[in-house]
Amino acid sequence: MAIGTKSGAIKIYGAPGVEMTGLHKDIAAVTQIHFLYGQGRILSLLDDNTIHLWEIVQRENRSHLAEVHSFNLPGRPGIESTGATHVTVMLLKLSCDLLALGTEGGGVHFLELPTLTLLNKSLFQDEIMQSVPEEYKCGKSLGPVESLQEHPQDPDKILIGYSRGLVVLWDLNSRHVVNLFLGKQQLESLVWERSGNSFVSSHSDGGYMVWTVSSSNPCTLDPVSSTIPYGPFPCKAVNKILWRTTESRAPLVLFSGGMPRASYGDRHCLTILQDSSHVTLDFTSRVIDFFTIHCTDKDKEFDDPSALVVLLEEELVVIDLQMAGWPTVPAPYLAPLHSSAITCSCHISNVPPKLWERVICAGQQQCPLQNYENWPVCGGKNLAPDPKQKELLLTGHEDGTVRFWDASGVSLRPLYKLSTANIFQTDCDHNDSLTQAGEEEWPPFRKVGCFDPYSDDPRLGIQKISICKYSGKLVVAGTAGQVIVLVLSDEKSDHMIDVTTVDLLQDREGFTWKGHDRLPPKSGSVVFAPGFQPVVLVQCMPPAAVTAVTLHAEWNLIAFGTSHGFGLFDYHRRSPVLARCTLHPNDSLAMEGPLSRVKSLKKSLRQSFRRIRKSRVSGKKRAVVYSPTNKVKEANAQLAEHDAEVTPVQRRIEPRSADDSLSGVVRCLCFADTFLRDGTHHGPTMWAGTNSGSVYAYALDVPSQEKFSEQSVEALLGKEIQLMHRAPVVSIAVLDGRGNPLPEPYEVSRDLAKAPDMQGSHSVLIASEEQFKVFTLPKVSAKTKFKLTAHEGCRVRKVALSNFTSVSSEEYSENALVCLTNLGDIHVFSVPALRPQVHYDCIRKEDISGIASCVFTKTGQGFYLISPSEYERFSLSARVITEPLCRVDVERPHDLSAHSTTLPPQANGTHKTQAESKAVETEGLLYEMRSALSSSVLDSPNSSADITLDTTGELTVEDVKDFLMTVDEAENNFRNITEEDGRPSGILIN
Repeated sequence: MAIGTKSGAIKIYGAPGVEMTGLHKDIAAVTQIHFLYGQGRILSLLDDNTIHLWEIVQRENRSHLAEVHSFNLPGRPGIESTGATHVTVMLLKLSCDLLALGTEGGGVHFLELPTLTLLNKSLFQDEIMQSVPEEYKCGKSLGPVESLQEHPQDPDKILIGYSRGLVVLWDLNSRHVVNLFLGKQQLESLVWERSGNSFVSSHSDGGYMVWTVSSSNPCTLDPVSSTIPYGPFPCKAVNKILWRTTESRAPLVLFSGGMPRASYGDRHCLTILQDSSHVTLDFTSRVIDFFTIHCTDKDKEFDDPSALVVLLEEELVVIDLQMAGWPTVPAPYLAPLHSSAITCSCHISNVPPKLWERVICAGQQQCPLQNYENWPVCGGKNLAPDPKQKELLLTGHEDGTVRFWDASGVSLRPLYKLSTANIFQTDCDHNDSLTQAGEEEWPPFRKVGCFDPYSDDPRLGIQKISICKYSGKLVVAGTAGQVIVLVLSDEKSDHMIDVTTVDLLQDREGFTWKGHDRLPPKSGSVVFAPGFQPVVLVQCMPPAAVTAVTLHAEWNLIAFGTSHGFGLFDYHRRSPVLARCTLHPNDSLAMEGPLSRVKSLKKSLRQSFRRIRKSRVSGKKRAVVYSPTNKVKEANAQLAEHDAEVTPVQRRIEPRSADDSLSGVVRCLCFADTFLRDGTHHGPTMWAGTNSGSVYAYALDVPSQEKFSEQSVEALLGKEIQLMHRAPVVSIAVLDGRGNPLPEPYEVSRDLAKAPDMQGSHSVLIASEEQFKVFTLPKVSAKTKFKLTAHEGCRVRKVALSNFTSVSSEEYSENALVCLTNLGDIHVFSVPALRPQVHYDCIRKEDISGIASCVFTKTGQGFYLISPSEYERFSLSARVITEPLCRVDVERPHDLSAHSTTLPPQANGTHKTQAESKAVETEGLLYEMRSALSSSVLDSPNSSADITLDTTGELTVEDVKDFLMTVDEAENNFRNITEEDGRPSGILIN
């Protein structure tokens, strides 16, 4: 199965794990694609009117997709404009030797395959009009070619459908009109009935017609039958129709569109009709294309379709056509990630088997029929070994759900869905009444697919996720200040949820919240299915969106932050430990919420102008540097010496005003067992970083496990750090005496990780938007730093600590700081020395949503959204790479991929004249001819058998040997010519 995208990608999918991607050089939408049956080749048409031929090629025992040819249809000088030669439809003949192109101007052109050579037998409208009756002409053109269909029994005949409604059966050999069908309604599509005795046309009025093909009646005025399924009122066009014959029952008719304009003009529908069975599949996004998987054996009498594959704008849906009721088949890949808009994500590496099994079990109870045995697309062979460890990707959504995905392989597979909406009083349950009321409605709609772009209440949106993979504890935080603690349970439960309110403003005077209200929780007990079940709801006040959250399951603590401050909560005792306001007294915007920002507009503009003025002044003092790479090299060389606050090559960091709007936003939180009070006693600590460059470190008094119920947790402010330039703090991490990140909760107590070094002095790594700094603990004195703002305009967006294992030895690994900037670059630094290691261009700097959605893994990989429905996975590690390893075996004539790999070295030059390019192409063709003939003939010189080559007649082995000598001479002459003057003359090989 092949899918073309708007961005110019072709994606081929077979059995699970079999996938290949080809990218066109230009970013242009793929409008049509056709397989060359059995050859492992595919043709693509782009909206820039170029046609491209791709091949599945084998490299290192793996299959890849490679482009081998391209073609652009030229116009006839003085006759056709470029618009007239715009290709509207392509027909690939089943013999795979001819491609017919229908155009906007009504012409049909023919290309020879696989060379994409334009043949001199184009068919234009004036030739067709000679056979059309005078009364039908009416002085009008026939319009663009809307459909081309090859006769299923006679490959020399093709059906040509014009926009105006005329359908012509054309004989390719004798170049004459066999039949005319004088349709009067605007044509949308055509499809043959398998026997070739009739065909079906669909039209813009919402109807379809059945026409009989008769040799006795060359000009047909009226169809056998004409139906408007959803009439009699005006209907939308039937864009595409399929007619499939079945052995057991009446033919199966499938078409998209045709809905009544007034009532259901906004619905995206596909109808399935068979006898009295009638279903209107109602999708939530536009139908792009669809096809059936059916019997293509010419000897068989019936199509007998087994499955319907529908490509929608936002998802892929497969319908089983053999089971009663035509149910949906779950797809093993291409699951719609964004069934509701993705608002955040979280990755878990090396998931323990116990957690994995429990999540799988909970998911199976939600969808008991989630098996992929009936998946009809099964081509190719997956060569990838089973993943060594299990990985989970958690996505938070706008509708309050968290979805768990298996991220161990190349495609994300849905495992389990957690919904948080059921603990609140919302309007989410109104869908039930709608479905009950519409049981007997016409058309017989059936909701299909799970893409739902509309959230019943945007306050439900998940903003942050934190999980402990060893204890099965999960924290999700939302848009209305809700922080929910959940515990994984294998049994169904019915209980009330404890609700605690934490006031982050601490009754601060002079501020009023003008944003959205909190979500009201349900008062009684709620029934929860097996899986993650909520136990505590912490409501932040004011109910601003949660901007940071973290969990320490061993200490039974969660920390959360909003745009107003941060809080610490003991979920075991159900009691708040700490609430701190981080707002500057002048920061009024945070009080107003997202709905009222008018008052601060003048202030924001004023501050923006001041900042521009400052940057202009400081810009005059900058040294002139000629390239960004030089800047980075010189900056890093100067960095090791620590002799100057600002090196000449680095961009001066602009100080930010203390009263900048939203300075109180809490950007990051972390727990750590480290030295904060003195250098001899370590203990639990909590760290918080804000938008204004402030870092708060609290020493925590956490009782032992036995005394948890008796004693309460206490927090005492230990340190407060203010970064000089007030850049937002993106990340905080504590490093042990060896410079390694501290292990996760339970890892040491369960012997899953080495105990941290508590002998040497610890340090804290603080990453702001503009630089990284390492401070020693407990003194908090600066140890090392790196200013990333040596890049002009660069800002740190995402930061993570990853572990990179050596390719040669699994025993050796290093920790590194991985950083993504607003320019889409990824930098890797050693820890704790902060020496730059490598730098990659990863995401386009214009792709703001891609940068914002990026999440790093602990093994040096990452995910980011390349569209609302697709994550791109990348790896910074040479050892840990997740990529498709598959093979599709094909045997094809005229192997074009050999030509692309046998070009001489000079073919890789950057710029060539037309003559040089032609020379390279000619030499490659000579080489290819010689090698092909050598392998087939010279390997068996004693053979006396005759060889038939296409239609050129019979050749003996001696004839071929003589021909090869001629080719050798031609090659030598060719090289002599090119070596002498570099401009080859024409070479003619007869």
